[in-house]
Amino acid sequence: MLNFPKWKVLMILAVVFLGILTSVPNFLSEEQRASLPDYMPSKALSLGLDLRGGVYILFEAKTEDVVKARLTKLADEVRAVRSAERGLSFRRIKTNNNSVVFDVANDDMIELAKQKLRPLTQAQIGTSPLGGGVQEVTMENDGASFRLTLTEQGVIAQQRDAIARSIEVIRKRVDPEGVKEITLKPQGNNRIILEVPGADDPKAIIDLVGKTAKLSFHDVATNISATDIEAGRIRSNQKILPMKDGGSIVVFEREIVAGDDLTNAAPAFDDRGQPAVSFAFNTSGSKRFAKHTQDNIGRPFAIVLDDLVISAPRIVSPILGGSGQITNMGDITAAQELATLLKSGALPVKLQVERQKTVGADIGADGVAAGKLASMIGFIAVIVYMVVSYGRFGLAANVALITNLILIMGALSLFQATLTLPGIAGIVLTIGMAVDANVLVFERIREEQTMGKNPFQSMEQGYGQAFSTIIDANITTFIAAAVLYLLGSGPVQGFAVTLAVGILTSMFTAIVLTRFILSLWLKRTRPARLPI
Repeated sequence: MLNFPKWKVLMILAVVFLGILTSVPNFLSEEQRASLPDYMPSKALSLGLDLRGGVYILFEAKTEDVVKARLTKLADEVRAVRSAERGLSFRRIKTNNNSVVFDVANDDMIELAKQKLRPLTQAQIGTSPLGGGVQEVTMENDGASFRLTLTEQGVIAQQRDAIARSIEVIRKRVDPEGVKEITLKPQGNNRIILEVPGADDPKAIIDLVGKTAKLSFHDVATNISATDIEAGRIRSNQKILPMKDGGSIVVFEREIVAGDDLTNAAPAFDDRGQPAVSFAFNTSGSKRFAKHTQDNIGRPFAIVLDDLVISAPRIVSPILGGSGQITNMGDITAAQELATLLKSGALPVKLQVERQKTVGADIGADGVAAGKLASMIGFIAVIVYMVVSYGRFGLAANVALITNLILIMGALSLFQATLTLPGIAGIVLTIGMAVDANVLVFERIREEQTMGKNPFQSMEQGYGQAFSTIIDANITTFIAAAVLYLLGSGPVQGFAVTLAVGILTSMFTAIVLTRFILSLWLKRTRPARLPI
């Protein structure tokens, strides 16, 4: 127990050095952290909303819209199968609940229809607990009547994917530069928590997040009269949309190109010097847009933003460059805002604010001050107690305690954990727990020495006999911290994280580091009796 080979010594020194290295950025300014070399850790602790002040918003995502969009896409895929196979005809294609239903026109084509539609049921989505994806679509038929249905697992996977994509879009909108240290995380299956430290205007944030900015390009149905539009007499694969300049227009639901195919958007000026937004497509979007404009010269197409037709130009010649402009923006501010929204991408679902609150900076400052005071009092009290009770052994334990705090700070910084008031409480608790293992060992060493054993035997037996007790105590506490993290939320999770990290670091400092320091002292001085 008291022998430390070179590889163990190197490991101990490496862990301590890494802890110091990762905790240093917390004592530097933002400018100093930014100037650090790339190979140096530059992440500092993120303060939670209760310490720094800011805005807290809880969004509820309308994930049912994702299912509707997936059904529309599935119906389009069925039509694509019909168009690709000569002689295969489907009638009355429509959506019903979570299914797309239709009939095969000719009974002798039923088997061919099964064969061509089967690939639609083989696609997988998401990740199952056993690995791989889950089946998204099932197919059944009763004679010539077919039904393609979204599975329950497929719907859940679609909704989770929509939440994940929404979080990324919100992050790009609220913190495009990545410097605000915002907190974004899902809650349950359809909620998102957003915390913006330092902010004081929740309405501005809600307005920015709430804009869907869904851009798409659609073919225009030119054979629909104004009377039919007013009466709503359109096909199932068409929809009536309002125009920005007034009136309505009928477009086909199937998109020529979607906003997902945008690679860039930026404010610009059109040929008349008026504000506009220029955009560019990716390779696949450019090809689809080029093919459509080649095949439909003389026909209009609609540029749709959030179900509003902002422009419906006529195709004069093929557009092969994969880029274009949105004009009639009004002013440059509107153009800049739209460009930012388009670059961040469209929200896949609509978000509704469930709860919002603003935390004042004064509350955060009071919390920080109280946390610092509590930490210092606890820290000093523990140090004094250890020195008074165990002398030189207490000094070794105090060195380990200081190292433990450095390791905690470094670990939290490295993993970008958010420090909250309950988190500070976890650190204060860890200060007391950090010396608990040392107390067990030292008391055991005293007992061994009282029984007449020499210093080396007392140290050896003291650590050996107390080892299992220390492990058991820390494992049970770690399990409690893990349960709190898994079942809790927000501040409870913050407390659990700091507690769990503190348990791991205190195990290292108490069992390994303190023993290493004392073994070095013991081999060098070789006392006749341990001063404990």
